Amino acid sequence: MVSETLWSALALVLVFEGLMPLLAPGAWREAFEKALRLTDGQLRFFGLACLLLGLSLLALLQN
Repeated sequence: MVSETLWSALALVLVFEGLMPLLAPGAWREAFEKALRLTDGQLRFFGLACLLLGLSLLALLQN
């Protein structure tokens, strides 16, 4: 059961990751180029913020 949920979550991530390059490749490329110019610290902060937001959403959905 956990394995099936994990694979479903991964599949959903891939669907969302593919939406922007499919629907707006120019905007996706521009966003990616901007991300490449960020410092390591800025990328780490963004990663931490995304991780905390995801964990918070999971916690809210569990209740």
